[in-house]
Amino acid sequence: MSQAAKQIEATVRANSGKGAARAVRRAGRVPAVIYGGGSEPEAISLDFNATKKLIFAGHFLTTIFEVTVGGKKTRVIPRDYQLDPVRDQPLHVDFLRITAGQKIRVDVPVHVINQAASPGVKRGGAVNIVLHSVEMMVPPDSIPDGVTVDLTGVEIGKSIHISQVKLPANCTPVDKTDFTLVTIVGKGLKDEEPAAAPAAAAAPAGDAAKKAEPAKK
Repeated sequence: MSQAAKQIEATVRANSGKGAARAVRRAGRVPAVIYGGGSEPEAISLDFNATKKLIFAGHFLTTIFEVTVGGKKTRVIPRDYQLDPVRDQPLHVDFLRITAGQKIRVDVPVHVINQAASPGVKRGGAVNIVLHSVEMMVPPDSIPDGVTVDLTGVEIGKSIHISQVKLPANCTPVDKTDFTLVTIVGKGLKDEEPAAAPAAAAAPAGDAAKKAEPAKK
């Protein structure tokens, strides 16, 4: 599903390097760079509060943005960001330019549905999500919300592989093997049938006593 680009205002950074980046942060802004698309990297800075809000709103790395620098708009997607390890404040953002016909690598979350319709879950089995996301090559304007795994009819001991789910259009996994997404594993199941009787069951007490009597002459 195509997504509308969110807007970001930015300014040009005249200098690069650690010293220049620290100066940008002291001024209440976040250093960033736009790269790729066959053009030279462009050093920019972003408003601190606006950037922090966008990052912590979620889905930052799968959101398309239009960055406006000096009246010029550039269509981008965030590729990485750095946070202060103590204060969780944004320190730097990397943006990738988006070009026509391009595909990008993103992590698409795995969504599990219809657990109640799984006979394995009904019998006490547990849902084991092997992969919480799938790395895929996707069109930037059609980044999927997720890969859906339907557990309807899935029994204990069964697994769902990537080949068994419907993938979003024009999206292909980076890993070309038929990897496992979800399994149903046994968990504290009770025996459904009574245990078999011992092969040599004990004879009733009366019969045992008769057998023990010596034969009368």
